[in-house]
Amino acid sequence: MSQSKISKIETAEIIPSLVDVELILRALEVSEQMTAEVEALARLANTEWEPIRALWRRGLEKRQAELVGLETEARELRYFLPAMITGLLASPEYIRASLEYSPGDVSKTVARKLERQEVLYDTTKQFTFLLTEQATRWAVVPAPAMAVQIDRLASLSRLPNVRIGIIRTGTVISRGPMNTFTVYDDRLATVETFTGRTVFRDSRDIAEHLEIFSRYEQLAMFGDEARTLLAEWADLYR
Repeated sequence: MSQSKISKIETAEIIPSLVDVELILRALEVSEQMTAEVEALARLANTEWEPIRALWRRGLEKRQAELVGLETEARELRYFLPAMITGLLASPEYIRASLEYSPGDVSKTVARKLERQEVLYDTTKQFTFLLTEQATRWAVVPAPAMAVQIDRLASLSRLPNVRIGIIRTGTVISRGPMNTFTVYDDRLATVETFTGRTVFRDSRDIAEHLEIFSRYEQLAMFGDEARTLLAEWADLYR
């Protein structure tokens, strides 16, 4: 580890990863008890929790700006969507309906979400979206608008750098789909719940989310097979 990096850790310019902490503890020959305590603190330092109320106070538009930053920096983006369709894939009607419970005027947020969708056409990036059947078919908007939304998924799946996978209800998976999560390259993962989001920067947490994603990915339907399903579901809404 370079002296400059150690200096930045000492002056709090950067947060050391768990691997960094392990290297330093090993070099200093720290006791097992102290090692366990410091590693626990390092894991907390690399995890960020943001309550939904704090997000509302800061403004939903600022959240969109943060997402633009993450999407701009990343080259490979993975989205696991067990409950709803994410904003990058959503129609204007779907986006507005999904913001129904957010306070204030959401018009600007809707516009920002639609602007963010331009990133899907950046062929220097690779996107993989995994949706459960429930997420795809959950009626966030009335039936005609749901048909349009599902058609949009099929259309976007034809982009050369976008893969949309569908996990059918009834697929045998021993690990339940607990949370929506996104992984940006191999450097950051975000997990969303009803009450907020958690950001993981620790390499071990990110690796575990990548492993979970890979398991689900192996069970998903892609390409023409997925588009056939989407066409059937869109027709049912029509």
